[in-house]
Amino acid sequence: MRAVVYDRYGPPEVLHFAEVPQPIPKKDEVLVKLHAVGVTRADCETRAANRRSGLFISLLSRLVFASADPGSQSSASSSLARSPGSGATLAARGRRPRLWEHAFFRFGAWAEYICLPQDGRIAHMPAGLTFQEAAPITDGGLNALGCLKLAGPREGQRILVYGASGAIGTAGVQLAKYFGADVTAVCKAKHNELVRTLGADRVIDYTQQDFTKNGETYDVIFDAVGKLSFRRCRGSLNPGGFFMPTYGPMNAFWALWTSRIGNKRVMPPIARSSTDDVLLLKELIEVGKYRVVVDRTYPFEDVVEAARYVDTAPKMGNVVLTVISDRG
Repeated sequence: MRAVVYDRYGPPEVLHFAEVPQPIPKKDEVLVKLHAVGVTRADCETRAANRRSGLFISLLSRLVFASADPGSQSSASSSLARSPGSGATLAARGRRPRLWEHAFFRFGAWAEYICLPQDGRIAHMPAGLTFQEAAPITDGGLNALGCLKLAGPREGQRILVYGASGAIGTAGVQLAKYFGADVTAVCKAKHNELVRTLGADRVIDYTQQDFTKNGETYDVIFDAVGKLSFRRCRGSLNPGGFFMPTYGPMNAFWALWTSRIGNKRVMPPIARSSTDDVLLLKELIEVGKYRVVVDRTYPFEDVVEAARYVDTAPKMGNVVLTVISDRG
């Protein structure tokens, strides 16, 4: 089968196609035929050994992933279950397409097939969606949902979503509104209309205004793009408030420190999720309370161009690779 691989860290150009053996499912796995897959920030940072985060983090990243098979890590994919392994019951041959999200640090999703645990985070694809629309659901959706749940979402909570027009940000705005929050979205002015249609009560253009200096305070500051720091945001948090990062090694230190001292907490940038979370996203999509924003879709052959776009452009929502163009 065809798969996108890389045998050294670096820019998008290190990605290339190779013929690799089709995986064989174990008795507790399902063989998944991929139709579309998301191209995420995590994919690109892993491929580049997190070089933007400094030398120490880059070296740590190389150490962590040194034993992994060359490949591309992807957080979400829409797929068609074709041949479940012995004992697999969730995805029988010929059933509806599936939506899935694989385990953290799992490689191999930029390929024609992959094996997944039958008891993993798998659910029927939401009715009415194309593979390209369904592919990125679980990337932004599960990341945002996992973070917001840590803050104990409640009616009337004041939540600021920084980077509100990205994959995690667009999910964060919608899910915060689902939980009944008052939502302030921070993004570029050209994305104002988008985030308002997703439910934002007000929008701040970060190129024109620094939200940390306008005197407003929030119960939750959700950094959906990993560009803020607790030091910068602390004065904008209400007592008992939460700073919710999605990235940043220093945030692990701050999470430990603020759990013992002070009344404003940093939550560790690790979002936990379950099959129930996948099913919730499916339900919200089908009742019209959540939608996935897709910026661009690329054919599988243009994986380098897609990765370059995610690397260099402030994308609006998600970027998707079409592995198979038909609907199966």
